[in-house]
Amino acid sequence: MTNPIVKVVAAAAAIMGTSAPAQTLEPIFSSSLVVNGPTTSRDGRLFLVAQPAQPAKTPQVVEVRDGEAVAYPDKRWNGWKPGMDGHDRFVGVNSIRVGPDGALWIVDRGSPGIGKPPVAGGSKLIKIDVATNRIVRVIDLASVSRPWTFIDDVRFNGANAYLTDAGAPGLVVLDIKSGKGRRVLEGHPSTVAQSPLVAEGQPLRNEKGEPVNIHADQLEVSPDGKWFYYQPCSGGMSRIATMFLDDPTLSEAELASHVERFANTPSTGGTAIGLDGTIYLSDVDKKQILKISPEGKISTLFTDPRLVWVDAMWIDDHENLLLPAAQLSRTPGLNGGKDAVAQPITLYRYHVGQKGVRD
Repeated sequence: MTNPIVKVVAAAAAIMGTSAPAQTLEPIFSSSLVVNGPTTSRDGRLFLVAQPAQPAKTPQVVEVRDGEAVAYPDKRWNGWKPGMDGHDRFVGVNSIRVGPDGALWIVDRGSPGIGKPPVAGGSKLIKIDVATNRIVRVIDLASVSRPWTFIDDVRFNGANAYLTDAGAPGLVVLDIKSGKGRRVLEGHPSTVAQSPLVAEGQPLRNEKGEPVNIHADQLEVSPDGKWFYYQPCSGGMSRIATMFLDDPTLSEAELASHVERFANTPSTGGTAIGLDGTIYLSDVDKKQILKISPEGKISTLFTDPRLVWVDAMWIDDHENLLLPAAQLSRTPGLNGGKDAVAQPITLYRYHVGQKGVRD
């Protein structure tokens, strides 16, 4: 089978850009793959997630090399097929992130799609040494999974990693060294979708025509590591001090008492946080990027009709906000079974004048 058409709009050096670009929305990469979740290594390598997965036909994790999206770390890890277990292959990669240790961390929700249960060995957190392109650790998340778990994304804070579960609403606090995790705020109103998920003025529906509920999804850690921000995909951002989140002696009731409503956010595809504590958030209904101050004040950064479901953003080391217009709301799983994606999918950048938090 031939590879999907992949076109680079700018050379790799230009993508990462050593000079500060003008404050405009600039296309830097396009592909027939539905790519999102950009993340960059310290030496400027660009990695992306390809969604939704087509088992063994398209890769789930790619690196942009010499103008092509190449399966990463290899074809085997990207070669899961229905009927296989998931202990040594990607089943359903939902997010990737270069962590503070410089490694590429991959969140495998373990499920081949929204509303589908995880397969055996599927739910896991994977660590790749980007210097050698080798997988050096796989943390099994089965102990913190539920029948309808959809592990969504990850952030790091000292000894712990925080993950959201968008299927069985809740948060996971994971001790990185031991690999042991615990579920918290399970079913709490702050982790459960409380309003319809909408994009481009329309409520989203699955292939059966049912409303789509994506629970705890976006998450960020403040630059000083003191606050954890999170929300369902349909919005309503909350926060909790990490000192409480990290304390395993607190009861669920005690932990819940420390949850604060932070900002009345709309349906969201992705977030990123700058070193000054500003949270950047994509408003998928109005095709705009919002800013949330550390005090919770919301303002509009810019609006552009090309911003169709900007998902899982990233701020690179050259102070560029990377914005994948992934059009996920136009894919069959979120569009009533109809594929309305307008090719190609484009990754944009916008200069924000500050680096991101590599938590």
